[in-house]
Amino acid sequence: MYIPALSIMLNQSQLQQQANLSVMKMAMNTAQQNSVNFTKMLEQSVQPHLGSQIDLKL
Repeated sequence: MYIPALSIMLNQSQLQQQANLSVMKMAMNTAQQNSVNFTKMLEQSVQPHLGSQIDLKL
């Protein structure tokens, strides 16, 4: 086989793998940040004073 062509194909393959890994890391970071934001949103929505007292009419 033609060695320069093999070298080019190998380099292109490595570049594609690096790009795929970079995109995957970005997606994972985005998902992690979204989960942190969602958790913070849930924590802020909790109202601990609600439901702690019952009003009774006799």
